[in-house]
Amino acid sequence: MAINDWPLEERPREKLLHHGAGSLSDAELLAIFLRTGCAGKSAVDLSRQLLTDFGGLRAILAADQPLFCAGEGLGPAKFAQLQAVLEMGRRHLAEVLEEGEIFSSPGAVKDYLTQQLRHRRQEVFVALWLDNQHRLLRYQELFMGTIDGASVYPREVVTQALAENAAAVIFAHNHPSGVAEPSQADHRITERLQQALGLLDIRVLDHLIVGEGSVTSFAERGWLK
Repeated sequence: MAINDWPLEERPREKLLHHGAGSLSDAELLAIFLRTGCAGKSAVDLSRQLLTDFGGLRAILAADQPLFCAGEGLGPAKFAQLQAVLEMGRRHLAEVLEEGEIFSSPGAVKDYLTQQLRHRRQEVFVALWLDNQHRLLRYQELFMGTIDGASVYPREVVTQALAENAAAVIFAHNHPSGVAEPSQADHRITERLQQALGLLDIRVLDHLIVGEGSVTSFAERGWLK
């Protein structure tokens, strides 16, 4: 049965308009993005099939172009459209952080870093450089590694901090394994960075570990000295 033949209150687009996007299932959200189904399948039926084939919504969003375009009913145009949607989300979150003191929106910080890092297949170490009002100066990817680690060099971090004229910083990196718990190496490098930047009166406000479905904060755990 075509979606247009469904009761009005059950159609994904109408549900979103009346009850908000949070009321929709993954399949219904994806169906709105797809707009149309394919032979013998409504957009919702196709969405359910794609979620099964890919293993979930995150896998669809993180798929590279060849993998995405291999999905039934998908192609380069849909891939380009999806990348544009994801980038708009990232830029929206970046603007939220740029507009004010960063601690006024800790949830936005986590959301922004999750958007930037969760899908990455190798470990990436980043910095949010902040001014003396804790407003965002720049998001910067400092070091890129492999699936299970990235080398971090304090001297280069100090050089970048001075170049940005930063007063404070929030560090973050992802764990491609999906586990957001920090390793002993994560603790050690955080201490070294605090010591190096502390000599310049640049505060390390947090170090966030981005995993599959969670973010671990050194500050919230009381691990920063």
